[in-house]
Amino acid sequence: MPVTTLLCLVIAISDGDTLTARCGQAGAYRPLKVRIAAIDAPESKQAFGLRSKQNLARLCFKQQATLQPLQKDDYGRTVANVRCSGQDVAAAQVRAGLAWVYTPYAKQHPQLQPLQQRAQAQHVGLWSQKRPQAPWTYRHRQHPR
Repeated sequence: MPVTTLLCLVIAISDGDTLTARCGQAGAYRPLKVRIAAIDAPESKQAFGLRSKQNLARLCFKQQATLQPLQKDDYGRTVANVRCSGQDVAAAQVRAGLAWVYTPYAKQHPQLQPLQQRAQAQHVGLWSQKRPQAPWTYRHRQHPR
């Protein structure tokens, strides 16, 4: 997929790593479900799930967002690099200790790992727990295949 940049308005926040944006020309808007690239936030029912969602809302809700779509995920969502008010949202969520770096995509986003290590060392956000459970482990336990 060629790197295009979409200018959108964030109209909904699903959780700490998924939002809905309204993109396109006036009169021809289409809602786009977007999964923020390279991070995985706690699920809604997990510890820090709500706080992660609230932080993403604070960063992006009703804000203009710049999206760089990368691919579609298994759920049909657009996986994209997202900036709200000029801020890299993935980096902001990881820095706040409200998302994990999603390892399969970490290589394309080398700036994230040091932010996560700093959040861990400072026990920020979900790293304040003794044994934080990664969202992928949580999902697997909820829906074992």
